[in-house]
This record gives sequence, C-alpha cells and structure tokens, in this order.
Amino acid sequence: MTRPLDSRQLLAFVCAARRLSFTLAAHDLHLTQSAISHAMRALEEDLGCLLFARVGRSVQLTGSGERFLREAERILGEMEQARASVLVGAGAE
Repeated sequence: MTRPLDSRQLLAFVCAARRLSFTLAAHDLHLTQSAISHAMRALEEDLGCLLFARVGRSVQLTGSGERFLREAERILGEMEQARASVLVGAGAE
C-alpha cells in the first residue's frame, strides 16, 4: 500500500510550479530554499518521476510535473472545501 501524499509537499510543489522558482516559493511560504528543494526531491522520489527539470538556477515543469500540477491543485482545492464545510457545520452546533 502506498503512503498518502503530504499536504505540505503538495503546497510547496504548487507554489514552486506556479513561480517556477524554489527560491520564490520558499519566500512565499516562509521557508528556506533548501527546505523547498528537499521537499521536491522527496516528492519526486515518492512519485518515482521528475516533476521539475533543473536548469542552472531555474526550474521548468516536466510533462509529469504539468500533469501533477493539475492534480495537486484539485487535491488542495478539495482540502480547502473540506475545511470550509467543517467550519460551516461547526457554527450550527
């Protein structure tokens, strides 16, 4: 059985993919560039594919990265909806 995806890694991935920069993603998430880099390497190892092509100091999404970005955004959106539904329901209690 495979492990579930880590929500922190998903958030870091989406941020890095949108910014095409581990440094800018780190700044946005109040983390270090090293933390983003390690999280992306761990996520790639977990998935068994490269999500980013590293070119010098910049990164580009691979085909797998582009496909995974759509799924990661959907998953994070569903997580937000779940949180919102709990908060709405908690107000009725």
